[in-house]
Amino acid sequence: METIVFLDRATIPEHIIIPQPSIDCQWQEYATTTREQVIERLQHASIVITNKVILDAQVLSHCPQLKMIAIAATGTNNVDLDYCRQNSIIVSNIQGYATNSVPEHVLAMMLALKRNLVGYHQDIQAGVWQQQKQFCFFSHPITDIAGSTLGIIGKGGLGNAVAVLAKALGMKVIFAERKGAETCRTGYSPFADVLAQADVLTLHCPLAEQTRDLIGSEELKLMKKTSILINAGRGGLVDEEALVDALHNQQIAGAGVDVFTQEPADDNNPLIANAHLPNLILTPHVAWGSDAAIQTLANQLIHNIEQFVAGTPQNRV
Repeated sequence: METIVFLDRATIPEHIIIPQPSIDCQWQEYATTTREQVIERLQHASIVITNKVILDAQVLSHCPQLKMIAIAATGTNNVDLDYCRQNSIIVSNIQGYATNSVPEHVLAMMLALKRNLVGYHQDIQAGVWQQQKQFCFFSHPITDIAGSTLGIIGKGGLGNAVAVLAKALGMKVIFAERKGAETCRTGYSPFADVLAQADVLTLHCPLAEQTRDLIGSEELKLMKKTSILINAGRGGLVDEEALVDALHNQQIAGAGVDVFTQEPADDNNPLIANAHLPNLILTPHVAWGSDAAIQTLANQLIHNIEQFVAGTPQNRV
């Protein structure tokens, strides 16, 4: 019998049904788990499910019966993959589940920022319309999506899905080669060129040491003053202080951010502190979270576990 422990069930909404595994198992779940609680809760676990609880070498070395880590997400940066490989712990993640949800969220942010919906909403609240005494007013620029250029960093499932939607709206799409690369692969353009050409830049690459602060002050200076940055990838991809400075200095026209360097972000976070800006849209890491996407995630999560027990692990990382 397998002992399965879900460390952070609260990361999946209560109304989403997690299928019962079709294997002989003992199921234990916790809404949340602190770092101090992880080792105790995993002492008898053969399979652990984690979404955002960190499982590093220090923790894993104290979990002698652990055979599999089922990540309830795509990102793997919370798990020490090297330790797992060295100690024959199978790690599986969730793949391809949010290829509608994330691109639609990106598109929503893009449209809202290009048409300055937040700015106009705030102006109406402030009584600007009544002051203007006209049937309409133009306190913020409104620019079309059609005919503009979308730069995408990351050419995986999500990046390609965003590209499909963008092309359907009449956008030109260009993919950025890795930062600092001397040559470009087929289908990619130089990193700096994409930043300079993009009317909208969206990030869909993993967070790793080589991509941390991928977009900082120097990169933001390369972008058009009329351009928009959208990050629904990972918080650490963007230097948050630099992004706020760029918005205040009008180096770029707007930003949509769904992910933060620390989550949950507190009041000291520079983005939270500037949430009042009309050209900054913030959402709490929910781009992935349509009901359909999360149900697909839950189904795949259990299927990953069942396949592992059957001796044919899938979605290994």
